[in-house]
Amino acid sequence: MAQAGAPPETPGIRPGRLKVFLGAAPGVGKTYRMLDEGWRRALRGTDVVVAYAECHHRPHTEEMLEGLETLPRLRHDHGGPESTGLDLAAVLARRPAVALVDELAHTNVPGTGNAKRWQDVEELLAAGIDVMTTVNIQHLESLSDVVEKITGVPQRETVPDDVVRRAHQIELVDMAPEALRRRMAHGNIYAPEKIDAALSHYFRVGNLTALRELALLWLAERVDETLQRYRAEHGIGGVWETRERVVVALTGGPEGDTLIRRAARIAARSSGGDLLAVHVTRSDGLAGASPAALAGQRRLVESLGGTYHTVVGDQVPAALLEFARAENATQLVVGVSRRGWPARVLAARGVGDSVVEMSGDIDVHIVTHERAGRGRGLPVPGSGLSRVRRICGPAAGLLLPLLLTATLRADAATEAVALNLTSETLLFLVAVVGVACIGGVTSALLASLTASLLLNYYFIPPTGRFTIHGANNILALVAFALVAVTVAAVVDRSLRLSRRAASATAAAETLSSLAGGILRGEQDVPDLLERTRRTFGMESAELRPRGRGSDRDRDRARDRDQDRGREAAPATARDGAGRAPAEEIRTPIGEDAELVLRGRALPSSDRRVLAAFAAHLTAAVERARLARAAAEIEPVRAADRMRTALLAAVSHDLRTPLASGWAAVSSLRSREVDFSPEDREELLATADESMAKLNRLVDNLLDMSRLQAGALTLSLRPTALVEVLPLALDSLPEAPACEVAAPDLERAPDVLADPPLLERVLANLVANAARHSPPGRPVTVAASVLASRVELRVVDRGPGLRPADRERAFEPFQRLGDTDNTTGLGLGLALSRGLTEAMGGTLTPEDTPGGGLTMVVSLPAAPVRTTSGR
Repeated sequence: MAQAGAPPETPGIRPGRLKVFLGAAPGVGKTYRMLDEGWRRALRGTDVVVAYAECHHRPHTEEMLEGLETLPRLRHDHGGPESTGLDLAAVLARRPAVALVDELAHTNVPGTGNAKRWQDVEELLAAGIDVMTTVNIQHLESLSDVVEKITGVPQRETVPDDVVRRAHQIELVDMAPEALRRRMAHGNIYAPEKIDAALSHYFRVGNLTALRELALLWLAERVDETLQRYRAEHGIGGVWETRERVVVALTGGPEGDTLIRRAARIAARSSGGDLLAVHVTRSDGLAGASPAALAGQRRLVESLGGTYHTVVGDQVPAALLEFARAENATQLVVGVSRRGWPARVLAARGVGDSVVEMSGDIDVHIVTHERAGRGRGLPVPGSGLSRVRRICGPAAGLLLPLLLTATLRADAATEAVALNLTSETLLFLVAVVGVACIGGVTSALLASLTASLLLNYYFIPPTGRFTIHGANNILALVAFALVAVTVAAVVDRSLRLSRRAASATAAAETLSSLAGGILRGEQDVPDLLERTRRTFGMESAELRPRGRGSDRDRDRARDRDQDRGREAAPATARDGAGRAPAEEIRTPIGEDAELVLRGRALPSSDRRVLAAFAAHLTAAVERARLARAAAEIEPVRAADRMRTALLAAVSHDLRTPLASGWAAVSSLRSREVDFSPEDREELLATADESMAKLNRLVDNLLDMSRLQAGALTLSLRPTALVEVLPLALDSLPEAPACEVAAPDLERAPDVLADPPLLERVLANLVANAARHSPPGRPVTVAASVLASRVELRVVDRGPGLRPADRERAFEPFQRLGDTDNTTGLGLGLALSRGLTEAMGGTLTPEDTPGGGLTMVVSLPAAPVRTTSGR
């Protein structure tokens, strides 16, 4: 089957547009809907013709054909039931504005041009003709195995999904299973004798329901692709709740499995929901996760049908929401914080609270679990000073010494607890250390100054005045201040080191994930671009060429961004997300390209990680370039090998007949020897045979060169085997012993072939068979008909070929089993296969029953072309 691809466009002609009517099962009304649309366009004045419509003897559908111009079908008659098909040449000659072509996945009759009808449709589109066509969901290539499991019926006719996806419009022709079964029971789909079998097998309610769901989901995927492309083109960043996409945030902690299963249940509540797991490798405790735990959670996500992603972000809530918005997620699942109450009191708010505040139009689920509130008792290392701690630190530096002073004065007044100056100083020192842990150096200095003043005024004699008597009191206050500042400095340093460690861990995990993806085979440039986009939470990632045109491209991009910004301004105001305009981050990729990321601004630490991604992309681009260069060089190397082998063979095989003929002619021209008439006749025969052999070798070389250059001119026309075979046998220098099944040849239909080339093929095959047949065992030539093809068999009783050597026998300059290297260039079989395939046929070797080798030439039977009108 040919590969699906964009149809070749005719220069100067706008490619036609394709509209597909997609159905879940036969009988839903696709052909009727296509004809109805054809009528609607025809009534508006559009030139519409019915190129091919299969009504299956359904009266209501046949009535729709009345009044629409219908082109005659191409008819095929090979002695069996007559078959009809699309007459592609007639449609191209008629050149309507719109052509109606039913059954896109239909297989054409062999020998009529394209193997599949979708290939005919692509030729019509390339010629500028709009096409409307029909296809059932079971005929899509990607779903054929699924449909076979559901219905138990194998799908022999399929169409590549890409052909249907590239359609300008896809319209679903839908019908409930019960309604379709009623249509079947009323005889509106199949003949009465087939109704009971169809209702009890293929058209069961369960089968029809499953096929209907497949059609709806496949079309929903295609619509979603169109929507994502529209959002990207128009710079729309808000969430459009067209389908459920559930994002679950993973920390690598023990609660991850619970969150994943909870998110999977949420996604499963809506048909077609997507599950995406994301791990932020940065701060707030998420950077130090266990790789083994994350690997296990990744396997669980993938087993539930979801996808796993790793992103880098300075702030976990912002990174989560950036990723969710980039994926157009509708719901976000996070777990209750594992931190204990001391951490919740002293540190900043948790990830869940921040996500809820910043989520905007994304629903947030905060899921409880068995580890909630039991994970950590102290502030999270490496989290840094949050805005809350920076505010609470100085306040605590002022208020905590005041509260402690009030408490101690009250105790002293009631004489409840008798404390000396040392105990009071130590209590103030504990308060200052606590403030240092909350607010850092600045708060510690403020608390130290406040505590020193209060301690001096209220507790150091003489009290009530800011005076100090005694060296011990002075030393105590100095030590008090030094301890407070030292503790605060240590806390601040530990915070900075923790941030660096978290950053390094995040970068290491990201690079490890990248390396793991490369080891798993994700080495293509598109895969790496998508991984880069998702890792850094960007809107888009693409490669652009650098050079003289890059400035112009940037100007155009800037103008486009400004236009998008003006268009999207009201929407942004309505969304209330408050996001900054997208930025473009450019990183060189090699010498001729650059990586362009569009989205949020990246800090310098993330840019270092981005440089590693750029290095991998550079290697991938270079690999792709080298692969293209190797692919371009390989034909040249093959041609060089062919020329080398040709020269090596020609140097000997052409010299032998040339030398023999030259010697014979030289002898005849010699006047020194008087030859008898018999000798002269023998010399002339030798010269004639040598020249004939030389002529055949040169002809084979020329034909092989034309085949390899694609310059062989074909003139295919109906050809009778009974006329070609005698000419092929007569062209051989020595008539081989050959048995011809004349009745088979006479009954065989004409084949579509080039007569001179077919004569060469048969002559080479018969000569090869005769050379390997033992004496007294003639070569047998017979013909048979298989479907719409004619098979001609050349049978020998020689030693045959091993299965491993059969394909090698068709390589040029191969003489498998020959001990005499003077028997020829070894081009006979290679040339025969090349000529046969050029005529649309095949040449395959088979074992001869009882020993030997049979060469089977299969050619398309010539169509019997008739014309008919309505």
